[in-house]
Parts: sequence; structure tokens; C-alpha cells
Amino acid sequence: MAAVCFGSQHTRRIKEGMLMKARDVMTPDVVTVAPNTPVMGVARLLAERHISAVPVTDADRKVLGIVSEGDLMRQVAGREEETPGFFRSLFADPTRMAEQYAKSHGRTAADIMTTNLVTVTEDTPVGEIAELLEKSNIRRVIVVRDGRLVGIVSRADLLRALVSPPTTTPADTSDEGIYRAVMNEMKKQPWASTFYTTVVVKDGIVEFYGYCGSDEYRRALRVLAENIAGVKGVKDHLVVGPLYVYS
Repeated sequence: MAAVCFGSQHTRRIKEGMLMKARDVMTPDVVTVAPNTPVMGVARLLAERHISAVPVTDADRKVLGIVSEGDLMRQVAGREEETPGFFRSLFADPTRMAEQYAKSHGRTAADIMTTNLVTVTEDTPVGEIAELLEKSNIRRVIVVRDGRLVGIVSRADLLRALVSPPTTTPADTSDEGIYRAVMNEMKKQPWASTFYTTVVVKDGIVEFYGYCGSDEYRRALRVLAENIAGVKGVKDHLVVGPLYVYS
């Protein structure tokens, strides 16, 4: 049975969005604080501006660290922690304990800020930024130029990039243009076969005929076609079976 699949507009917009760079999605007008800003002042700033973190910079906008809601929460949690017992103290890391104490009892942004920062440049692709956020388990990265702050890219910024990608040059969405685009893309993929697969395009609908080795191949072809500009749907007439039978 032929399967008609839509959603090409959605998948194509995602693909276009992932081609953007940090400069295209970053928030450039970033609120910052000085290292000697009192902790209560930082907390009040986050609450009033409805933001979850603020970079700490010097007078030349060089990034020294960042204070997040998590850093402020550690202040509250750290002060309520009990003093470790004798045996626990024997095996504890003194450096780590000192760091935790400074963060939980510090009185300025410099005392509690996180200094192990993940930074990117304005030319960093958003796909690479998304991977950094995922691997580092963080909510934002700082965009720098020569070590100086120029913006911030958060998870929310990346989501907006997927919803509203930049305007691109219009593609040839005629049936002939779609056919050429599908064939060209298939030739780029090592798993795709233009020998066993016939492509027909009519009224924006891409139809696949022929033979293939697996359902995964059929699914991949559908996704490939859906990402081509102008495609309104996909019809799959492929027969799954050993390819040598049809040689």
C-alpha cells in the first residue's frame, strides 16, 4: 500500500535553522555585573530582569565567570549543611570543601561565580552549540570575541532558531526541479541506490518505485524527500526483498 507522508515544511525549516551560527541567534544586549557586586544585588537583578544567569565581567567586558540561579541556590543549601563528622573529614577533599564553603558563604559575585565556562565564537554553528549544551549539561554558552563578551546563546535561543530560520534563496519547486534535487541528494548518500530505485514527481508528490533491502531504507528515502523544497508528500511503492533476486 502506498504511504503518503507530509511534514516537509517542518523538517526543512529545522534543517535550515541548524545552518545558522551563533551571531544569528544570540542575545547581544547582555546584562552583566562586576566582580564586587554583592550576592543580594545579583539575586535581585535576576529576579527583576526575569533572567536565570548573569555574566561577571571586568571594565573591558572580559568574561571572568557567570552567576546562575544554581549558584545562588547553593548559597542557601550550603549554609544549611551540617559540619562534616570526624571520619568524613578524613576522606574529604580539602580543596573541594574550601570551594564549597566559599560559594556558600561568599558575599560577592566573584566569590560564588562559576569560572569553568563554556564559550563559543560568533561563527560557531548552532548545531555545535546544541551539542555543547547537551554534553556539558548546561543551559547557555557565552559568545566571545577576543575574550570579550558579545552575547549569550541559551536553549531558548536555539528553539527560536528552529521555529524562525533565516530566509533562504527560493529553490526550484517545479516537478523537474524537485526530481533533480531528489536525485542529487540520493547520489550524495552512500546508502541510497539510484539503480534499484526509480523516482517520479507529479504535482509536488514524490513517488518511489523499485526494490530495496529494508524498511530502514524506505524510511530514509522518505526523510530525504521530505527535506527537499517544494515536496508536498511522498508515496512509497518500494518492494522490500534481497536485491540480488532482481539483478
